[in-house]
Amino acid sequence: MASQNCNPTAASIPTAHKGAKPSGGATQGPVGKRLQQELMTLMMSGDKGISAFPESDNLFKWMGTIHGAAGTVYEDLRYKLSLEFPSGYPYNAPTVKFLLLCYHPNVDIQGNICLDFLKDKWSALYDAGTILLSIQSLLGEPNSESPLDTDAAELWKKSHSLQEVPTEKLLKADLQPRALTWAVQPVSLCCLFTFFLGWSVFALISV
Repeated sequence: MASQNCNPTAASIPTAHKGAKPSGGATQGPVGKRLQQELMTLMMSGDKGISAFPESDNLFKWMGTIHGAAGTVYEDLRYKLSLEFPSGYPYNAPTVKFLLLCYHPNVDIQGNICLDFLKDKWSALYDAGTILLSIQSLLGEPNSESPLDTDAAELWKKSHSLQEVPTEKLLKADLQPRALTWAVQPVSLCCLFTFFLGWSVFALISV
């Protein structure tokens, strides 16, 4: 696992920081190409209930969407998340947060998520699709032994579900209104085509 997270280019860039924000030229480098590939893979995967797309023209900051899995209390609910990729990606994990408050044992009121592979168990083999699917799975199978919301964790331990929790508590958009703009602006296929066309032209010019 350690070798998978060893950046072969790190030795040649001694001044880089793990969490450093990517510069404008970084989109032309290997990290930018990796993210473009992941985006295309995610779009073509056909995985139901998950999606993501870069925010504006920033390839290192994405907005993701996950739908609650069938058979769970989160079924029919849709959550928005932010994914911020560091310049050291994929050797360093991205920062992932819920933008709409999610009442869940492993999510706090700031949207932070307690998921081991986003922390110390991160591997460069993971990608954006893996992240979204894992968070979707976490909704129905929380880790109540490592809670961020103790109230939700206690309720889960007692009933092994959150069926008694009102829907408005499971999904509260009013606490973070900045996410609402994304909730009402679905990305069309035309926008996706335009994005990739623009990146392709930019890459050809840069070569």
